[in-house]
Amino acid sequence: MDLEKIELAAETIRNARYAVAFTGAGISVESGIPSFRGEDGLWQTHDPIFVEIEYFQKKPLASWSKIKEVFYDMLNDVEPNIAHINLAKMEKRSFVESVITQNIDSLHQKAGSKFVYELHGTTQTLSCTECSSEYDLSFADLNFLPPTCFVCKGILKPDMVFFNEPLPPFALKRSTDETMKADVFIIIGTNAEVYPANELPVKAKENGAKIIEINTNPTEFTEAITDIFLQGKAGEIMQKMGEILYL
Repeated sequence: MDLEKIELAAETIRNARYAVAFTGAGISVESGIPSFRGEDGLWQTHDPIFVEIEYFQKKPLASWSKIKEVFYDMLNDVEPNIAHINLAKMEKRSFVESVITQNIDSLHQKAGSKFVYELHGTTQTLSCTECSSEYDLSFADLNFLPPTCFVCKGILKPDMVFFNEPLPPFALKRSTDETMKADVFIIIGTNAEVYPANELPVKAKENGAKIIEINTNPTEFTEAITDIFLQGKAGEIMQKMGEILYL
C-alpha cells in the first residue's frame, strides 16, 4: 500500500469541487459477493443464459429458479464493507457528491449513501412484465416461483438489467450528468468492460476531471486515463483514506 499516493488522492478529493465515485464488483468482493467475470466470477460457475431477457421471457420458471439461487439465496445476508461505509461517510461530509454503480446489490444504500445511480438496476425491486406494477422485494414470496403480480397475475421480473436489455434511462441520464459535473472521478473496483458504463470514466477525463483509480490490478483505464492509481483491496485503501480524511 502506497501511503504517499493515498495521501495525494485524499488531498485531491478534499480539494475537489465535485467528486463522483464510480464502482464495480470489486468494491463488494470483500462483502462476500463474487464478481461476474474473472477467474472466480459467477459466469465461470453458472451459465449466464438465465439472465438473458429472451430466455426469461420463454422460460420464466427456469430463469427464476437460477435467479433465486444466485442472486437471492446466496447473497441474502451480505453486508456493506468498510469501502461502502467510508464512501457513504464521504458523501455525508460532502467529499463525494454521488455514487454511480454497476452493482445490483444495493450495498451502497445499505451503507448510507443517498445519491446512488444504479446503471445495471437492482435486485431489491421487481416489476410486472404485463402491467408494469412495481414492488419492493419484501412483497414477493420467492418460495413460489415465478412470483406474480397482485394486480394482474403477470410474472414479476427483478429490476436488474438482463443481457440484451437497455439500461434504465433515468440512471443512465443521471450518471452521465454526474460524470460531466465531476472534477474528480474515483474509480473503485471495476474494469468497466461493459458498454456504455465503460465510457463514463473516459468522458470524465475528456471533460477535465482528475481520475483516481482503486483496483487490485491495473486495468485498461490505468495507463490511458488514470492520474492516481492505488493498487490494492478497496476496503483497505478506503479505510486508510477515511483515516486521512478523518471520517
